[in-house]
Amino acid sequence: MDQTPLKRPQFFFTTAPLPCPYLSDRLERKLVTELSGPGAEGLHEALARSGFRRSHSIAYAPACPGCKACVPVRVVVPEFSRQRTLARIWKQNQDLVAIKVPARATTEQYELFARYQQSRHAGSDMALMGFYEYSAMVEDSPIDTFMVEFRDRAGVLVAVCLTDRTSDGLSAVYSFFETESVQGTDGRAFSARSGLGNFVVLWLIDQCQRLSLPYVYLGYWIADSAKMAYKARFQPLECLGPEGWTRLSV
Repeated sequence: MDQTPLKRPQFFFTTAPLPCPYLSDRLERKLVTELSGPGAEGLHEALARSGFRRSHSIAYAPACPGCKACVPVRVVVPEFSRQRTLARIWKQNQDLVAIKVPARATTEQYELFARYQQSRHAGSDMALMGFYEYSAMVEDSPIDTFMVEFRDRAGVLVAVCLTDRTSDGLSAVYSFFETESVQGTDGRAFSARSGLGNFVVLWLIDQCQRLSLPYVYLGYWIADSAKMAYKARFQPLECLGPEGWTRLSV
């Protein structure tokens, strides 16, 4: 008699329609499933390669009727080289110190997160997040997750990236950065740098090159969304479609 224990079935659910945060004339629905238990790491990797993203302990993918605007993309790290604008951004920010820290929320991070949201995404749900909600976003992860803090020579925190580690690369879960000149809590004034968001992606690519990992997962590329279209700069880029992962030409 076969004594092999039965594997717990994985359940998927579809969310109710909500206004799309990227395309103003459309509604958004998601296919979601829980990441939990001893098999969470393996499930997350399989879903990531199938176009899912992670938020807290949930994996999700777009399931919007009649819309295919969200395209999963990943950078092909072994073939990537910095060209022109990206090379300049990389050079201009070489004085920043990148520090890997555990996925634990801090007040300093949250203050930067809140400034970023008010500058770039005012009125969004994320702009309304308090420290408790921010902490949950950072800390509620059942898989291998860490933070990268980017600081200038004076120790000022200027960018943060919440990052998942997988067997074939790094996944940029969420990043935020200083967008304008501000005054720190200690009274020091400092100016925003150009290209910080791009620099964070370049740093992830550089880390994968050092670790011989083939991909940096960037989430969804949306050609008609200014917030998401920038991802096409990081060529060569692969996109997930009906034929699997193929090169994205734009």
